[in-house]
Amino acid sequence: MSNEADLIARLQDPSRKEAAFRTLLAEYQERLYWQIRRMVISHDDADDVLQNTFIKIYKHIGTFKGESKLHSWMYRIAANEALSFMKKRSRRLGVSDEGLQEYLVSNLEADPYFDGDKAQLQLQRALARLPDKQREVFNLKYFDEMKYEEMSELLDTSVGALKASYHLAVKKIESYLKEINA
Repeated sequence: MSNEADLIARLQDPSRKEAAFRTLLAEYQERLYWQIRRMVISHDDADDVLQNTFIKIYKHIGTFKGESKLHSWMYRIAANEALSFMKKRSRRLGVSDEGLQEYLVSNLEADPYFDGDKAQLQLQRALARLPDKQREVFNLKYFDEMKYEEMSELLDTSVGALKASYHLAVKKIESYLKEINA
């Protein structure tokens, strides 16, 4: 039995669920944090979304059927939580999704947890201008160095569509960076 299958079996066993969940946290917390952080940008927001993500995972692990990898299932929960958080935030602020991304990036410089330089800040501004799907594909490919086949399973999208999204994202980022550095 693989480690993942064993972990899932322990998570779905009420007598071993607590200890197995601590193992799950140790194994996946940082990885999910960074996936969420790239979506919501702020450290504090990422922590909140991550907590909600793990609450949902804990509550619903019994329904996990193993039709995908455990990480893929958890990533979908995290992505949905992050998107839901962002939609609520944009409604509360009365701005569009794009406006919210700009707002979040503009606050990034004041974030004590952001230790990036000017180039990283410019990249974040360029990413903020991308449509959600292109931003998500770019983040997975560029930052997580994920293979298209794994992304395809994760996002339930064809490899060809993912390659096209990544290519378009790269072109838009290059164009934006050339424009602001001209």
